[in-house]
Amino acid sequence: MPKVKETILELDLEALEHNYNYLRSKIHPSTMFLAVVKAFAYGSDSVIIAKKLEKLGVDYIAVAYAHEGRVLREAGIKTPILVLHAQPSNYAMVIKNCLEPSLYSPRVLREFLKTSKTEKQKAYPVHLKFNTGLNRLGFSENDIDYIAGQVEDRKELKIKSIFSHLAASEDKSEEEFSQNQIKSFEKIAEEFTSKLKIRPFMHILNTSGIFNYPEAQFQMVRSGIGLYGYGNEVRYDAKLRPVATLKTIISQIHKIEPNESVGYNRAFIAGGTKKTATLPLGHADGIGRQYGNGKASVLVNNMEAPIIGNVCMDMIMIDVTGIDCKEGDEVIVFGKGHSAEIFAAQVNTISYEILSGISYRVKRVVTRV
Repeated sequence: MPKVKETILELDLEALEHNYNYLRSKIHPSTMFLAVVKAFAYGSDSVIIAKKLEKLGVDYIAVAYAHEGRVLREAGIKTPILVLHAQPSNYAMVIKNCLEPSLYSPRVLREFLKTSKTEKQKAYPVHLKFNTGLNRLGFSENDIDYIAGQVEDRKELKIKSIFSHLAASEDKSEEEFSQNQIKSFEKIAEEFTSKLKIRPFMHILNTSGIFNYPEAQFQMVRSGIGLYGYGNEVRYDAKLRPVATLKTIISQIHKIEPNESVGYNRAFIAGGTKKTATLPLGHADGIGRQYGNGKASVLVNNMEAPIIGNVCMDMIMIDVTGIDCKEGDEVIVFGKGHSAEIFAAQVNTISYEILSGISYRVKRVVTRV
């Protein structure tokens, strides 16, 4: 890899392939695999990631919103795309781009039936989400009769799957709750099949569910964060590889005398002579102000350097006292050697947030394909 000359987000597609194969090794060969590429593929690049996943043979791709799916279709992605939270105002776009919506309430079911009739659709594929305890989106078990009444003798749509979402699959202290969700989903599926006389495929497991509840893989599993190198547990993180590595360089080095300050509002006051380095990225790039003032650190020549003072819009300052470095040297913010999970934990947040928050003004560079 050429020497880094600016702030970049490196995307390692060999790591993505490794993660996909590892996750697949945890399920039955016949179980379908849905890859989640919402939010720019967790802050990386949805088109680049989706194209690689399509080559790897994923059965489904998922996005959050309709326009995310449209971008993938315009880029040539042919794999079925599930839209997890499409809004009724976008249903015509969903149909135009051959996307498959998640329908999760009586209101959105009625709206999609209306749109599909207007668009003269027949057997349009949809997925029904049921709420089993996350209490975010989803039909209730009591809605099954309503659903049956709405779709009976209607030719506009075809229910391809029913699914739910575990609320705490990574938390072993909530195992009873997760098992109850799975049982609730099985009960819903039994009643649904009995009353509608159809047998759509089922899915409930996310990344941590794949690891912790493989007996509930049904006909398909879903993975987002695991594909990008994070398993929500140290033992699984060790088996996965970060896809995205945020790198930058040292723009300038300063010698700071005792009692001198660094950055806005003089948030850092030197207690002794210090050597600091300024880096060309800031909160406009996704490194929020919470990472400043000694809370988090980056890697400079394999040594940790704390972020000091307030994070600026386009710059952060780090303490490199005692570190052999020079202007132009590479700095790893997170990724290989300094995981996003570790970086995020320094400010009591999670890898999902820092990964998905990297601004699109940061150049994406593919390394290994």
